[in-house]
Amino acid sequence: MSEKSKILVIGGTGYIGKYVVEASAKSGHPTFALCRERTISDPNKAKLIQDFKNSGVTILTGDLHDHESLLNAIRIVDVVISTVGIAQLADQVNIVAAIKEAGNVKRFFPSDFGYDADRARAVEPAKSVHESKARIRRAIEAQGIPYTHVCSNYFAGFSLPTLVQPGSSAPPKDKVIILGDGNAKAVFNDERDIGIYTIKAVDDPRTLNKILFISPPNNVYSFNELVALWEKKIGKTLEKEYVAEEQILKQIQDSPMDAKLILSLNHSIFVKGDQTYFEIEPSFGVEASELYPDVRYTTVDEYLDQFV
Repeated sequence: MSEKSKILVIGGTGYIGKYVVEASAKSGHPTFALCRERTISDPNKAKLIQDFKNSGVTILTGDLHDHESLLNAIRIVDVVISTVGIAQLADQVNIVAAIKEAGNVKRFFPSDFGYDADRARAVEPAKSVHESKARIRRAIEAQGIPYTHVCSNYFAGFSLPTLVQPGSSAPPKDKVIILGDGNAKAVFNDERDIGIYTIKAVDDPRTLNKILFISPPNNVYSFNELVALWEKKIGKTLEKEYVAEEQILKQIQDSPMDAKLILSLNHSIFVKGDQTYFEIEPSFGVEASELYPDVRYTTVDEYLDQFV
């Protein structure tokens, strides 16, 4: 058995990053997390940083805007995984430059978590987010850096606890708002599973220079199917309000920026069907649950049980 790759996670204390770090450490990869000084000294991050250390993760101090610290961190690993948030997507050009200079990295996973940037048909401001991800993809290709893009689709923790209901803190018990006609298919994945699938792909030649789509069949649901599943669980039929596309587009225009982004993403996912409208062709992509049938992923059905 070959030695497991050394993995550097950039953005490891963030929303999805912590699950990637956890999966890397649990699967026996020598794991490094590049953290800013202010993150390491942040009392709100103290427990997470300590958990990392307890699981054998090496904490490195550095920053996307400090070339030397970035370069030094990259030089000691085999694989770089970026999980930076939306605000830092464009800054990943610094990672690309450092990987190119270092010359030792055998695989780069940019922060492409979400759905396929090259196939999204979103309106603004989600459109700009996907364009930023696509620009990083082109920069990686231009430099000839080996890559894997992870399309994790909808984070379950963002969507299922409220059944995608705006301003809610729990799934609906009386009335549900459904975007569009409710028939477009979306994919909902538990964040811990996303971390596991990502690390599975690190040393897999089948995922080299491909998009890894995390689209397990039991997690593909239309809005209508999701509501029907929830109704079955609570033993009650909900009142349904369907929101037409024109109305959603107007809401996007009239909302504050944070709400605009969520609304435009949900329009893309639930009206346009941007997570599922295309076939995953071997020329560009592979599907995670097919590659790794040994992973016992959490289904949408199981995930919703905690809210009944």
